[in-house]
Parts: sequence; C-alpha cells; structure tokens
Amino acid sequence: MSRNIRDISPFLQKIRNFLLGRSHTLAVRFQDNLATRSPPLPDLPDGPSHRLSANYYCGRDARREVIPPEQVFPAAKMIESGETSPPSKPVKSRTPGKLFLWD
Repeated sequence: MSRNIRDISPFLQKIRNFLLGRSHTLAVRFQDNLATRSPPLPDLPDGPSHRLSANYYCGRDARREVIPPEQVFPAAKMIESGETSPPSKPVKSRTPGKLFLWD
C-alpha cells in the first residue's frame, strides 16, 4: 500500500534539487517512512562486569575513584632548599587597537 506523497511535480523537483545542490527531503512525516513501534532489541556484547555477582554500581563507578591531585614537590621544601627564581618583569596588558564606530 503506497500512498502518493504530497510534493510538487517531478519537473519542479528536478529544478529544486539542482538549485539546492542536493536531494530535497520533506519535513512532513508520512506513515510509510516512519520506523516501526517495536524495533528489534540490540544485540550488544557483554561488558567487563557482566559475570560478577554483587556488582554494586558505586564499586565500579570510575568517577568515585577520582581524588584531588597530590602535591609531588611542596612549596615549603623549595623554600627550605634555598632555590630562588629570577624576578619576572610585570606583564603589561594589551589594549585593543583603534575602535571603529559604525553608527
């Protein structure tokens, strides 16, 4: 059962497609072009935790394992060692160039 889809004549369709540079797709949805309401279930491979028993979510959530970064070389030890950094010049901030007032 194919219904006639509302569109312009075939000659005007070819002109429209030429001017668009592609094939035009209608924004209106027709029953023949829609997916079924009961698609087949996906066939996904098993994940890394599918065979574990008592596999709680909080135990396998990677976001819970994130901790604040550790300080490898604390600043207090750097001061005790006597190392000094050379004085840096103050950075002068840049300003934009001439403004163009268009109105």
